[in-house]
Amino acid sequence: MEYRDPIGDILKQSDQSKDLPGKGKPLPQDFYSGDTYQHFQKIARNAGYLPEWIKLQKKISDALNNLKSFKQLEEINVQIGKYNKICPAPFQKIMITEENYHIQKERWE
Repeated sequence: MEYRDPIGDILKQSDQSKDLPGKGKPLPQDFYSGDTYQHFQKIARNAGYLPEWIKLQKKISDALNNLKSFKQLEEINVQIGKYNKICPAPFQKIMITEENYHIQKERWE
């Protein structure tokens, strides 16, 4: 069976591998510390990637800051339900009512 490297073939054809920063230099020492997931998080964060639950968190916070009437709370609570399903457990939030609106608004900022 023959070994195939389609990604390597594409890079060879495109000549982009010649312009990569750090080519031929040793990897930084922090590359060897931590685990693969930590490296992914660092690279993703540096590239500007935000997890979906963070985007939703910002959207809910903006909605609470721009709340015109308490009738909009039902729609915001639907978004909070979606947020609670995809975020890590320690970051889950309770639904918002007229009574706890001001306290919850501060917690979402």
